[in-house]
Amino acid sequence: MGVYTFICRSNGKEWSAKQLSGDLEASAATPFDLQRKLVQSALSSESGAVQSSFSHVTPSSAVFQVIVGGAAGGASFGGGAAAASAPSGGGSAPAAAPAAEEKKEEKEESDDDMGFSLFD
Repeated sequence: MGVYTFICRSNGKEWSAKQLSGDLEASAATPFDLQRKLVQSALSSESGAVQSSFSHVTPSSAVFQVIVGGAAGGASFGGGAAAASAPSGGGSAPAAAPAAEEKKEEKEESDDDMGFSLFD
């Protein structure tokens, strides 16, 4: 899985981008065209599913991130990060999630026994 982070800037006429830690660069007339070029640049280095995120920092600057080869199909970054950081021998991170859900359910059950009803 490859993660490519780009710093994007506009000079008023053209958008340009440079990879934060690497040598990939591109420029285009619009942010959309710039994103397309940067995705193609990232795909020239690796192949796989692509996720991308473009966030304006100011009207003339932005951060663009391309992830190649990660989990595809609408998976959230939180789920992907937890799965990626789990040890390869099975891991304890997935076991921790059900325990948190059980605690939440117990709390909801205890709120029902308040001793009065809405219809009393």
